[in-house]
Amino acid sequence: MSLPSLRLTALQLAVASAVSSGATGLEAAAVVTAGDPGDVDTIVVSDLGGPGIPIYVAGPDGTPITALRS
Repeated sequence: MSLPSLRLTALQLAVASAVSSGATGLEAAAVVTAGDPGDVDTIVVSDLGGPGIPIYVAGPDGTPITALRS
């Protein structure tokens, strides 16, 4: 999502949506990106799920690239 005064990644929006729906934690997250997997925001996942939550990263074609941890 991108507005002039607000920019969120899909992962940030998914976590915000989970929080607004009453979620108290996360089991895992998944991100599809053409960018550098190192740019994935692991902190937003940690904010809700705590440390060690797996974040699976795939390329635009769905091929798994890596698994990160919050």
